[in-house]
Amino acid sequence: MAKTIIIAEAGVNHNGSLDNAFRLVDAAVAAGVDYVKFQTFKAEHLVAKSAKKAEYQISNTGNADESQLQMLKKLELSEAQHVALMDYCRSKGIQFFSTAFDLESLEYLKTIGLDLVKIPSGELTNLPYLRRAAQLFGQVILSTGMATLAEIGEAVAVFTKEGIPKEQITILHCNTEYPTPMRDVNLKAMLHIQQELGTAVGYSDHTLGIEIPVAAVALGAVIIEKHFTLDQNMEGPDHKASLEPDQLKAMVTSIRNVEAAIGGSGYKEPSSSEMKNTGIARKSIVARVDIKKGELFSEANITTKRPGTGISPMLWDTVIGRVAKKDFSVDELITL
Repeated sequence: MAKTIIIAEAGVNHNGSLDNAFRLVDAAVAAGVDYVKFQTFKAEHLVAKSAKKAEYQISNTGNADESQLQMLKKLELSEAQHVALMDYCRSKGIQFFSTAFDLESLEYLKTIGLDLVKIPSGELTNLPYLRRAAQLFGQVILSTGMATLAEIGEAVAVFTKEGIPKEQITILHCNTEYPTPMRDVNLKAMLHIQQELGTAVGYSDHTLGIEIPVAAVALGAVIIEKHFTLDQNMEGPDHKASLEPDQLKAMVTSIRNVEAAIGGSGYKEPSSSEMKNTGIARKSIVARVDIKKGELFSEANITTKRPGTGISPMLWDTVIGRVAKKDFSVDELITL
């Protein structure tokens, strides 16, 4: 099978600090992911002054009085920081990626050389945004938190109308609750999306732990996106629903192991690694008691025991009633 693309979502977990962002890149490199992804936005273009924070944002920041605009303003990355991050990623051998949350940011990401666009769940119903993303980029990853299948289909129709073939669209099943309760994951919906819309599918995860992304790969996800942080106890809206660096590395290892495990021929046949154990684990027909030459083999004088280097017990009925051509001692392999 093709290698699953793993996107480590640093998002806004840098808390506005370029040094933290560099450390997040280092952690992503150490974990072995394919992309490290940030978020590109101008807070004034993203939210109105009156926009309130989500419940999880209030809970995770401990500040109910702060507006969403005030919170996001502290989490912006400047253009200079974007360039510095891209250069740093290049020097570390990892792909830089970012999600744009407004039209101006879409334009900016195109100017700095990104050829792949990630549509966040909140923009799935934003027609001007979707249309411009399709005009600027030739390849789309679409997150679908809070969306119905019909809404996803409408977004895909915008892309295809602008000339992006379905082969260049990957839809990520997603639940936009941080963290997502296990009962609400509904992972098989990923397969329903694939069946109904005919695109490649993946999974953007907001659960705690690493089990669900690994399960998604086993079900056929071609892209996995997962938030990560330097420390879940840091101040900020997304840290508590993010993996710490050692957990991120464990997730990558688990995904690669699952890929190897499901990447075989699909036919049930012995593997080369286990063939050496056949003679050890299987049984042969052996003498239950001492048998004299000329005696007939019967259930009273033969049985089955390891090793499996003699006559297979599947030939039991063939051996019963045959004449012993020589003397056999207890546990000796029967020969005909």
